[in-house]
Amino acid sequence: MSNSTTNFYARSQSFSLSDIIVVATYFLLNLAVGIWSSCRVSRNTLSGYFLAGRDMAWWPIGSSLFASSEGSGLFIGLAGTGAAGGIAVAGFEWNVSTKNIVTMPEYLGRRFGGERIRTYLAVLSLLLSVFTKISADLYSGALFVQMCLGWNLYLSTVLMLVVTALYTIAGGLAAVIYTDTLQTFIMIVGSVILTITGMSLNKIGGFGNLEHVYSIAVPSKIIPNSTCHLPRADAMHLFRDAVTGDLPWPGMTLGLTILATWYWCTDQVIVQRSLAAKNMSHVKGASIFTAYLKMLSFVFIIVPGMISRALYPDSVGCVDPEECVRVCGTEVGCSNIAFPKLVIELMPSGLRGLMIAVMMAALMSSLTSIFNSSSTLFTMDIWKKHRPLASERELLLVGRIVTVILVVVSVVWIPILQSANSGQLYDYIQSVTSCLAPPVTAVFTLAVFWKRANEQGAFWGLMVGLAVGLCRMVMDFVFPRPGCGVEDSAPVVLRDVHYLHFAILLCGITAIVVAVISLLTPPPRPEQVGSHPRNKQAHGRGSFKPI
Repeated sequence: MSNSTTNFYARSQSFSLSDIIVVATYFLLNLAVGIWSSCRVSRNTLSGYFLAGRDMAWWPIGSSLFASSEGSGLFIGLAGTGAAGGIAVAGFEWNVSTKNIVTMPEYLGRRFGGERIRTYLAVLSLLLSVFTKISADLYSGALFVQMCLGWNLYLSTVLMLVVTALYTIAGGLAAVIYTDTLQTFIMIVGSVILTITGMSLNKIGGFGNLEHVYSIAVPSKIIPNSTCHLPRADAMHLFRDAVTGDLPWPGMTLGLTILATWYWCTDQVIVQRSLAAKNMSHVKGASIFTAYLKMLSFVFIIVPGMISRALYPDSVGCVDPEECVRVCGTEVGCSNIAFPKLVIELMPSGLRGLMIAVMMAALMSSLTSIFNSSSTLFTMDIWKKHRPLASERELLLVGRIVTVILVVVSVVWIPILQSANSGQLYDYIQSVTSCLAPPVTAVFTLAVFWKRANEQGAFWGLMVGLAVGLCRMVMDFVFPRPGCGVEDSAPVVLRDVHYLHFAILLCGITAIVVAVISLLTPPPRPEQVGSHPRNKQAHGRGSFKPI
């Protein structure tokens, strides 16, 4: 990180004894809950370690689904996008789904037959976990801790990684779910306090006056003959213009549905929690509970981001490259500092420690989920395929080793994160997802609803989708978004096609390839189409097949 950012990242307020006590208490509670939960479930079986004994109730699963999806990357990214563009990003949060498969690669392997689809999807999920989920969470968490505590970036990140990995390796999914429940409570309470504090103590005048205060939040140093310093006129609109909107309404409705289907119906982090439920009634209850919790994100993440822009336009809303470098070390903007800036400037002693604990909770919840689910994917979809006679002891050991490897890769990735610092963290996450996830959504949807889809069509649909998506992603990196007042030299297909619109096109292209090749090749065998990932029981309740 450049020397120019040293003064900014130093603590603007002293870290008091009460703050230290709050953070220490959080760590102790977290470890205590992890140890307690790991003792409740047998960790010496695959079902006990990876699926918490399949005996979880709806409320801890719902809390874990929420906490896992609200990593520090979303705290920083959503608040930053709210500061830069307003409330439309809230549309990313309101989605709900029920799931009933062991792993998505395993389900598609049973549905289509063969192993190449299952292996490809497992590898793709692992790569996405390391280079988007873990990287975004580590960057945003390290940014917050460094700003608030003045700690060394590597020390703070490694400390959180070690604590997180310890109870993930030791306790399995049960420890992850119960600690997520604790962290959900901490995140909601702390963030609501921050929102109320931001509105009352700084004379914003409540939510009714937020639109006016936000609309006049213009930085003092601007770029002549440009309008990028002005807050968006449609900041308080959820659905925006289909062409000029930063989050266009067709993309928010159709493109977002594609991404949401991939995440909530196929991502292993989400699927694995539902598989730990006692039965389908608890799965459905957990999903509904999560949906209600997700609605709170507008209040305790996006609104604080807008408040931060209104209160600190010179830093959060900076547009001049030199000024932005002085403020946060990057030329493209400093909207990512919106949430931590509000914490540093507004929160009194004690509560400031609580908010630091909130960010640690968000980071650790997300990382535990990724570590546990990624080890499950590797063990069940890759290792077990090559060693079908492996004992449970061997599979459990492999799962723990994979977690350690993920920790090491994450630490090695930190310098790359620093050099790739960007003012558009949330856009980065979503644009990468839009390039890689839609083919998976298309294949999964056709596998469930179209019996004629076969293995050849699904595989080549995934390959064509991957090729097209990688072309777009490479162009995104070759032609980064221009700064304020700089002409956009990107190709028309990149400049005029929003990433959410591209997700729609990519999903459609993949679906067409799957359909055409499936119709030109032999149909799947009856036993493949007729198989279902769960057994039916009386009164419509289901139980999952064992691994």
